[in-house]
Amino acid sequence: MIGVGKAKQYANVLDKPLSRGRQEVSLSAFAFLFSELVQYNQTQVDNIAELERRLEDAGYAVGARVLELLCHREKGNRRETRLLGILSFIHSTVWKVLFGKVADSLEKGTEHEDEYMISEKELLVNRFISVPKDMGAFNCGAFVAGIVKGVLDNSGFPAVVTAHFVPIEGQQRPRTTILIKFAEEVLHREARLG
Repeated sequence: MIGVGKAKQYANVLDKPLSRGRQEVSLSAFAFLFSELVQYNQTQVDNIAELERRLEDAGYAVGARVLELLCHREKGNRRETRLLGILSFIHSTVWKVLFGKVADSLEKGTEHEDEYMISEKELLVNRFISVPKDMGAFNCGAFVAGIVKGVLDNSGFPAVVTAHFVPIEGQQRPRTTILIKFAEEVLHREARLG
């Protein structure tokens, strides 16, 4: 028989290799589902802060699962133990798996030693969402902030993670910055490890 070969069987879904070619989820399908997630949560809340918190909670669950999957597949169940290691892992590996590219930048805060920023010129979750005038400060990046928080918390790096718009001179759309403020215990542990 032509074209019939032995199909490779996997013991479970975690053993299946990550796609190296085309994305497995179409961009239009993701945009539709994410829009529905935002609209559903919008009907359940009274203010923008609560809506962003709900999106962050949804993202947190995604982040926890992505961490488990990537640690199993990419790292042989090993986890990062250093601050810069986990930040680099999020900036490159996690971002690439979720958004198809490495994040635009990873920077250390200049005013506070416990702050780091991941910046994205055009964050995918903000690309297809139209924010009404009465919700002017709403940022769908709260979902991505939740993903980052989920990865960090489940890696043993507790932090407060928030999403902010930062205007760029000469451009219509602002960039999105994910601000990460680590707990004191993380900095003390990092200082001990030297």
